[in-house]
Amino acid sequence: MAGLVTKETDRSIYHFIEGLENASKQKDSYTIIELMQEITGHEPKVWGNEKVPDFLIGFGKYKYQRKGSREDFEWFRVGFAPRKSKLTVYLAFDINEEKELLKKLGKCSWGKGCLYINKLSDIDLEVLARLIEKSKDAGWH
Repeated sequence: MAGLVTKETDRSIYHFIEGLENASKQKDSYTIIELMQEITGHEPKVWGNEKVPDFLIGFGKYKYQRKGSREDFEWFRVGFAPRKSKLTVYLAFDINEEKELLKKLGKCSWGKGCLYINKLSDIDLEVLARLIEKSKDAGWH
């Protein structure tokens, strides 16, 4: 898949969310959209690539360069993807630095810049909001 880049699209976030088979994922997605939009002040945008049917919803954007590349890429500051098994929340900083908040967040797992949540009722939304707040002005450097 070299050369395929995820970009902001003109797709409707509502068609995307309504196309999800799981009603619980739809409800959680609308809750996350409302939370992220309120915190970031940005409108939600569907990000993806028509060749790879794996879309995300992002808020705001910034430019960065990948290691070993001279090309600038755009990415959203905060976003999420409603996957079949989990909601993946993307944050623009190393969340491993937030050990105290992660302890309070609730039942989920995480990587460097992602949270993997089964359903929103498993976590504390106020703690998630604090992580989103930290991410809205961050960016990988």
